Amino acid sequence: MTLTQSDIDTEVNDLQNAYDKAVAGGAPVQHHPPRDYAPYRSSVLRHPKQPLVAVNGGDPETVELSGPVFGPTDITEIDNDLTVQHQGEPLGERITVSGRLLDRDGRPVRGQLIELWQANASGRYAHLRDQHPAPLDPNFTGVGRTLTDDQGRYFFRTIKPGAYPWRNHTNAWRPAHIHFSLFGSAFTQRLVTQMYFPNDPLFPYDPILRSVTDESARGRLVAQYNHDLSQPEFSLGYEWDIVLDGPSATWIEEGR
Repeated sequence: MTLTQSDIDTEVNDLQNAYDKAVAGGAPVQHHPPRDYAPYRSSVLRHPKQPLVAVNGGDPETVELSGPVFGPTDITEIDNDLTVQHQGEPLGERITVSGRLLDRDGRPVRGQLIELWQANASGRYAHLRDQHPAPLDPNFTGVGRTLTDDQGRYFFRTIKPGAYPWRNHTNAWRPAHIHFSLFGSAFTQRLVTQMYFPNDPLFPYDPILRSVTDESARGRLVAQYNHDLSQPEFSLGYEWDIVLDGPSATWIEEGR
C-alpha cells in the first residue's frame, strides 16, 4: 500500500499524543527519539535489535588507542568556507553558521573536529545516490570541517540548502537542514546531528524531525537568525549551539 502524507501525519500525531499523555502522567521527558520510530520507515528496518557487543574484551582503551588525533595541521584555511572551494562561486543564498560546542554545564569543548555536509541550494547532494531531478552545482560540493576554538566556537560559511524529496512516503519532503558530525577524541565517540532553519513550513510534515517528540528538544535543533553574524551585502547569519549532554542536550541521530 502506498503511504500518503496523511497516513504519516496520523501515525506521528498518535505517537506524539501518547508521549504527551505519558509525560503528563509522570513519565520522564525523552530528549532523544526511539531508534525504531515507525513513521520514519527505514529506522524500523535498520535499528539495532541485539544488545551491543563488547570489542576486544570490553576495554575501551584498546579501541581508542587507534582513534584519531586532530589538530590545526589537519584543517586548511578554506575547509570551513564552502563558497570558495572551487573555481567559481556557488549558486544560492550565502549564509554564515556559527555557534559553540558545550558540555552539560555550559563549558566550552575546545579543539574538537566538526564536519558538516549538506544539499546545495536546489536540494541536491553531490552524491551518486542522489538522482532526483534537481541541478547539481559544479562549484559546490557541500562538505566542510573546522576545529572549535578556545571558547568552543565554530564557524562555517556556506550556501543555504534547499528542501528535497525523499521516498519515505508519497510526496515526502525534507526541510532544509545541515548535517553536523562531532568526532570527539575517538571514532567510537562520534556523534551526528542536524541543524534546521527557523519557520520552515515543512516542519510539521517531516517524520525525522517529529521523531523528537519533546517540543523543547525539537526546538534546540533549529538555528536562530543572528544579525550580528550577517555580513553587509554578502551573507545572512545563523547561530546554533551544540550541547553534548544533560537536560539541554542536542538531539543526536544515533540516540543515547
